Amino acid sequence: MVVPFPYAGRLAEKRRPALVISNRKLAPFGLIWVAMITSADNAPWPCDVAIDDLARASLPAPSVVRTAKIACIEPARIERRAGRLDKATAKAVAQKLKGFLGSA
Repeated sequence: MVVPFPYAGRLAEKRRPALVISNRKLAPFGLIWVAMITSADNAPWPCDVAIDDLARASLPAPSVVRTAKIACIEPARIERRAGRLDKATAKAVAQKLKGFLGSA
């Protein structure tokens, strides 16, 4: 999907692809959680997950899911739906997110 993703350090947004990482349990609250997708040309972070199947993800250039950059948005802010991740990449993203959340 493409959403106006908020910057962490300032009150601004940038239109960019994002990966939905929440499930339907947030729907009653009118919210979804998304992770930033950014260019693989940017300086890498250890938590980045490379997106190998760009065609399936509907991305024009090499990209990564930046799992440390999460936003909570309203579904109405979604500008358009895009592609999907392959299963291996989705699993790698889930593992990175799990590492940040830890266990209760």
